[in-house]
Amino acid sequence: MKRKLLGALLSVAMVASLMVGCGAKEETAAPAETTEAPAEKTEAPAETAGEGSKLVGVSMPTQDLQRWNQDGSNMKAELEAAGYEVDLQYASNDIATQVSQIENMISGGCEIIVIASIDGDALGTVLAQAKEAGIQIIAYDRLIMNSDAVSYYATFDNYLVGTTQGQYIVDTLDLDNAAGPFNIEFVTGDPGDNNVNFFFGGAIDVLQPYIDAGKLVTPSGQTAKDDVATVNWATDAAQARFENILSSYYADGTQLHAVLASNDSTALGVANALASTYSGEYPILTGQDCDIASVKNIVNGKQSMSIFKDTRTLASKVVEMVDALMQGKEAPVNDTETYDNGTGVIPSYLCEPVFADINNYKELLIESGYYTEADLQ
Repeated sequence: MKRKLLGALLSVAMVASLMVGCGAKEETAAPAETTEAPAEKTEAPAETAGEGSKLVGVSMPTQDLQRWNQDGSNMKAELEAAGYEVDLQYASNDIATQVSQIENMISGGCEIIVIASIDGDALGTVLAQAKEAGIQIIAYDRLIMNSDAVSYYATFDNYLVGTTQGQYIVDTLDLDNAAGPFNIEFVTGDPGDNNVNFFFGGAIDVLQPYIDAGKLVTPSGQTAKDDVATVNWATDAAQARFENILSSYYADGTQLHAVLASNDSTALGVANALASTYSGEYPILTGQDCDIASVKNIVNGKQSMSIFKDTRTLASKVVEMVDALMQGKEAPVNDTETYDNGTGVIPSYLCEPVFADINNYKELLIESGYYTEADLQ
C-alpha cells in the first residue's frame, strides 16, 4: 500500500515538473512587447509556426518610404511561409527607437535578427549584446558599420546601382558623341547610410571622365558627396535644396540637362521643385526603388528612370540565409571582397538591379506582378 501511495505521489510530482518546464519555455519564446519609444505600426509575430519553429526579428528603419513597407511585408510573408515566427518592427527613422526594438528582440528570444539600419554606425552597443547572447545578425540592404557582430550582409549590388544611373545619363545625352557642355546637378541620400558611398561613387566613376573633359558642368558647384547629401533621404529636404539651386543658378533661363538623384524619394523632391520653379526643357532625372509615385512620374514624363530592386528576390535570399543559419550551416553568399564594415569584410549576397523607364516599366513592374495597372492610375 505504501509503495502504491509513494508511486502515485512521484507521478504527480513528475507531471507538475513537466508542466512548469513547458510554461517556462513558452514564456522565454514570447516576443518582447512594444518599446517605450514611439514607433510606427508594428507587425505582430505569428502565434505559431509549427513544431520546432524559431523566432526571427526583422528591424526596418521606417514606414515613411514605400520600399521599406514592401521589404518588411515581403520578408515577413516569406519567413512565415518557411515556418518561422517573425517579429517585424519599424523604427520611425529614430535611432533610439530602433535600438530599443532590437533590445526587445534580443530579450524576446530571437535567434536571428535581420536589420536595415537607420544609421550604420549607431548600433555597436546593442549588437554587442546580441553577439553575447549568441544571436546572429544579417545586415539588410544597408551595411552596419564597425561591429563584429554582423555575420552576413544581403543587398543589391549598390555600386552597380550607381554605375547604371550614371551610364543612363551618358547614353541619353550621347556624351560619347555630343560636344556639350551639358549642365548636371547631384542629389544623394543620408550621410549616415553607407550605401551612399556606393550609389554616388558608382555614378561619379562613370561620369567623371565627362566632367574632366568639360562635357558635364555643374553651375551650382555642388559636387562633393557631403554637399549633395539629403538627411533621411527626405523628399521635402531634397525639394527645398533643389528649389534654392534652381532659383540661384537657373532663373535666367539656363538649361538644366540632367539630375543625378540617388533614389526615388529625393527624385520626387527634385520633380516637385522643377514643377514649381523651372520653366526650361525637362532634364533627365534618375531614381531608385520604383516607388509608385516615381513610376507615375516616369509614365507622365517627370522622371526618366528608376532602378528596380525586386524586394521579392531579396526577401527570398534572406530566407535562404536564415534557413542555413538555423541549421548550423554557412549562409549562401556571392561576394567576399567588397563590403568591409571596419572590422573586416562581411560575407555578402548581392542581387542584381535593373532599371525601369518608359520603354520597359510594364514588362518589369506590371507583367511580373509587382504592381497592377490600377496601382499606377
